[in-house]
Amino acid sequence: MRIDPETVERIKQTAAVADVIGDYVTIKKKGANYWACCPFHGEKTPSFSISPAKGIYKCFGCGKAGDSVRFVMDMEGLGYGEALRHLAKKYGIDIQEEEMTDDQLVRQNERESLLIILEYAKEFFKKQLYDTDEGKSIALPYFKERGFSDATLQSFDLGYSPEAWDAFLKSALKQGFSQEIIEKAGLVTQKNDDGKVYDRFRNRVIFPIHNVSGKIIAFGARILRNDAKNQAKYLNSPETEVYHKSATLYGISQAKNEIRSKDVCYLVEGYTDVISLHQAGIKNVVASSGTSLTIEQIKLIGRFTQHVTVLYDGDSAGIKAALRGMDLILEEGLQVKLVVFPEGNDPDSFVRKIGSEAFVDYIKKEAKDVISFQANLFKEEAGDDPFKKAEMIKEMVQSISKIPDAIQRSLFIQKTASMMRMDEDVLLAELNKIQLKKMKGASNEPQQISAQQYAEVRDLIEPVQGDQTVEVQNLAYYQELECVRLMINYGHLEINPTQAPGLTVVHYLIDELEGTVFQTPLFIRILDLCKQEFAAQRAPKPDFFLHHADEEIQSFSINISSDKHSVSSEWKDKHEIRVNTDEEMLEDLAYKNVLRLRKVYNDQHLQEVLSKLDSLQADSPEMDGVLLEFLRLKEIQKNISQELGTVIEK
Repeated sequence: MRIDPETVERIKQTAAVADVIGDYVTIKKKGANYWACCPFHGEKTPSFSISPAKGIYKCFGCGKAGDSVRFVMDMEGLGYGEALRHLAKKYGIDIQEEEMTDDQLVRQNERESLLIILEYAKEFFKKQLYDTDEGKSIALPYFKERGFSDATLQSFDLGYSPEAWDAFLKSALKQGFSQEIIEKAGLVTQKNDDGKVYDRFRNRVIFPIHNVSGKIIAFGARILRNDAKNQAKYLNSPETEVYHKSATLYGISQAKNEIRSKDVCYLVEGYTDVISLHQAGIKNVVASSGTSLTIEQIKLIGRFTQHVTVLYDGDSAGIKAALRGMDLILEEGLQVKLVVFPEGNDPDSFVRKIGSEAFVDYIKKEAKDVISFQANLFKEEAGDDPFKKAEMIKEMVQSISKIPDAIQRSLFIQKTASMMRMDEDVLLAELNKIQLKKMKGASNEPQQISAQQYAEVRDLIEPVQGDQTVEVQNLAYYQELECVRLMINYGHLEINPTQAPGLTVVHYLIDELEGTVFQTPLFIRILDLCKQEFAAQRAPKPDFFLHHADEEIQSFSINISSDKHSVSSEWKDKHEIRVNTDEEMLEDLAYKNVLRLRKVYNDQHLQEVLSKLDSLQADSPEMDGVLLEFLRLKEIQKNISQELGTVIEK
């Protein structure tokens, strides 16, 4: 069952954002808002703003934003519904459920059934480990040889699946679970020859995989027999409704609080690496479970810290995997370091060999940023070969180009120039080429950079051609941004109460944008939401977006609604300077926004026609039609420019 909208609204109204956040961090009132040191990233000067009036928070340091529900989701690692129930319980609100459609009910029931059967499987495997002769004689000694204590076995819910072909299947069926849901959970698999099903993880030790909130969503399993042929050493659950491997990190449930408090996440490869480090008291550690690191996994880490230290094996395969992962981490804006262990060692064996204190000291001493690590590695590999050295320096600059922050990029360029004894300008030119290539990219998605930024980079390495295509594409993004900003912040207000009473901003913009298709996916979704609300005869207020269940929409709405600074009252009271507000200029803002949007789209079409003209022969039968279209578009461009009071293009 789903929580009905009225109950959701009551929970949000009762769970005041300042009260909820105040339970986790110290907050101080300044003016109308509260401020705190952000709990999502380490800082000494408060940049975390809480607005009781809007019921939202925003960190001007790391960009985290949301309402009381989103805060609990991020702090506790809960889903949306779970966070609502958490707050309802805290504030004594009775949950009212609403009926779902048949399709929703089937999907909800299946998801809940999967979680139930997976929880049952976990208990079954644990019982097999502790309460059967087979488990105690075969599996338990394996864990003990790894040095895992009873407390560690319990903390990670480790277990054992017996050698019998269908021990778990029979047990689950006896408990009333359907074979269909057992199969959907990935707990059994099918023989190719006769179609019979058998236990997927038979004769293996079991490593349950938890989601952020601690629920069992899948299993990893390791074979014990050394003589097993044609069998994978490790076996994982298949993808299911509740388990998506690319978005899951092993150990995240046990590590999240420690990651947040230590403000660094140690990233390793395997289950036993996580467990051994955890047992040694190093609990801020997760594993990518033997898969290549994904953006979803990096974003999951980013919910708890902006600092990652990658701990990989010392062999060449481990080092290459680490370097690939580091570029991805850099691209997501996180700060990353790398530690490589002596050859033949991994985090599991190394911590058992030297102990936790020496292990932590080793990490502090050996952790290197991506550039320092690459420089040392490349010097060793390239030697005095200038061609190899040049290629490796290009790889270093390529890694630097992944960093979103311009200041950090500049500092790393300086560091690379110093370490590799290169002219800094040469490295900057190489970086600019990479940046320009990214800006020009083959993607049809509009690049979220300014025309000025593009021109600055282009002018460094290319003569100016007078081509404004990129500028037009960027302006389309910014005019669409202004349009949705007006709808989110002022959509419910009348555009001109005197001249057009009852005509709201969202009504006006929807009418004027009839037939217009935005180019930015997020803006398309927001416009569709506005259309749905308008069709239901509702004018959405800012709260509709600021407290929206969709995290991307909510975060975007808060970002365009939040100001780090406000206009001082002294401008008017002391200096007699009056600053007009957006609310006082809605008609002009909306009207000019629509005109600018039409001009941008027209200019884009004009560029396409110009490109077509360039490709046509003078005697082409298409030439006349294309020329007429060009003249029509130029006339539209001229009329809009005149209306806006801008320079008329020739």
